[in-house]
Amino acid sequence: MTSIVGRPLTPRQVDLLGKLESLVLAEGFAHFTLDDLAARLHCSKSTLYALAASKEQLAVRVVRRYFKGAAEHIERRVADLKDAPAKVGTYLAVAAEELRRASARFLADVADYAPTRSTYERNARAAAARLREFIQEGVRDGVFRDVQAVLIAEMAGVLIENIQTGVLPRRAGVTDAEAFTALGELLLDGLRRERSQG
Repeated sequence: MTSIVGRPLTPRQVDLLGKLESLVLAEGFAHFTLDDLAARLHCSKSTLYALAASKEQLAVRVVRRYFKGAAEHIERRVADLKDAPAKVGTYLAVAAEELRRASARFLADVADYAPTRSTYERNARAAAARLREFIQEGVRDGVFRDVQAVLIAEMAGVLIENIQTGVLPRRAGVTDAEAFTALGELLLDGLRRERSQG
């Protein structure tokens, strides 16, 4: 269980963080004051101060909680899969599902505030590393072509970072979730070893 400076959270605090996460995923966080948040969550400001020392620290905490929860959900979904194509496809599909929970305003606020942007970028690097593992596994198992597999994994990492920082979706006019779905299709179509004819 998450803690505050070494102290475990109370059930009420866990519930409050969950409600706060839902609120900021839907509406962002930059425009809220602590008074606004306390009113929306029907709690006192001191209750929020028990979670973090400032609105900015509270935003960082909630953003980290969101990405940690998303990563854990994705890992649970791929844990029992046996082949690399299923892992790549499922990993990116579930990442897209998780991003659909986040509003454009939330993602813009994350990108505009350096500490939350850092969390986003760290998450992108971790996702790229996992995809590299799956691609290398597919090459070892003979289901993915080995030509430039490492390069493709690195390119996927760059695309993930560009998706999560909003650059690629903005240029292409798509959502982050749509970009992840397209990346999954691109990777799987490009990596699959062609079956021999005849």
